[in-house]
Amino acid sequence: MPAGPRPRSFRCTTALAATAAVLVGAAVLGVPAPAYAEPSVTDLERQIDRDWHRLEPLIERHNAVRQDLADRRREAAALAARIDPLQRQVDAAMKQVSDLAVRAYKGESFSALNLMLSGRTPGELVGRIELMDRFAHRRQEDVRAVRDLRDELAAGKTRLDRMIVQLTRAERGLAASRRQIDAEIDRLQKLRLRAYDSGAGGPLRPAPCPVTYPGGTAGDVVRFACAQIGKPYVWGAEGPKAYDCSGLMLAAWAKGGVALPHNAARQRKVTTPVSRADLRPGDLVFYYRDVHHVGMYVGDGWVVHAARSGVPVRMKRLGDAPIHSFGRPGKG
Repeated sequence: MPAGPRPRSFRCTTALAATAAVLVGAAVLGVPAPAYAEPSVTDLERQIDRDWHRLEPLIERHNAVRQDLADRRREAAALAARIDPLQRQVDAAMKQVSDLAVRAYKGESFSALNLMLSGRTPGELVGRIELMDRFAHRRQEDVRAVRDLRDELAAGKTRLDRMIVQLTRAERGLAASRRQIDAEIDRLQKLRLRAYDSGAGGPLRPAPCPVTYPGGTAGDVVRFACAQIGKPYVWGAEGPKAYDCSGLMLAAWAKGGVALPHNAARQRKVTTPVSRADLRPGDLVFYYRDVHHVGMYVGDGWVVHAARSGVPVRMKRLGDAPIHSFGRPGKG
């Protein structure tokens, strides 16, 4: 049965295995072995790029889930802080009802029959009936308040318990995805070392960064981003020693007093869309259909970005990857 096509991801290792087999065969047969070139740096770079573009969306989803977890924890803490005083209110209301019951037991409440029998005049009878109505209404209000507080407390507990379960499940999923991400990054790092051991790779700053200095807030932001060139990529990092793509944008714009989420797609949602013709240094450039990568425009067709594991923060040409859109943080 003929063998099917080999998976792309095994191209390099298959080539090496084939080379080894030919060399062994040549030694046995005593004939010269044909020369086979090792996979080129370009071939390995293409493989790294292909695998990294598969991995980076997973990293960005991890960032989004991690941010959601932090938000839920804050919400859970706020809800828990409400439960104790709410319980004290319930206890106080129950004490009021208990006090009313004690007073009624001691004779402070009267039945309608007793009021009628003990009334000396019609006016006195009407007054006592009104007193009994007010007492009954007060007791009903206390009971209703207790019931409402109890229901609110029960609803709060139910919501908190459900949130804790969700957080626990999410954390388990994050632990599994973290192991997967770490394993993938380790594999890519080994491939990268093969590609760069020969000294290939080019300069990290092939042009002035920024090409021109914008004024005001954008100037501070761009100068900060350029100053990070050479620092390592670490997924989930937002500085000061390492960054991932959205973490670098978050840290840079924090210098301008603008808070960005740690996720490329979410950064796109909170920035003002701009056209390519209107790009200014400091604007964000979003890449790929699912917006799983982001860089910062620094002028003259150059972008600063945290590319991938094993590659430090560097400059690249604006159109080196499929552009999705552009966004301007802050108020423009």
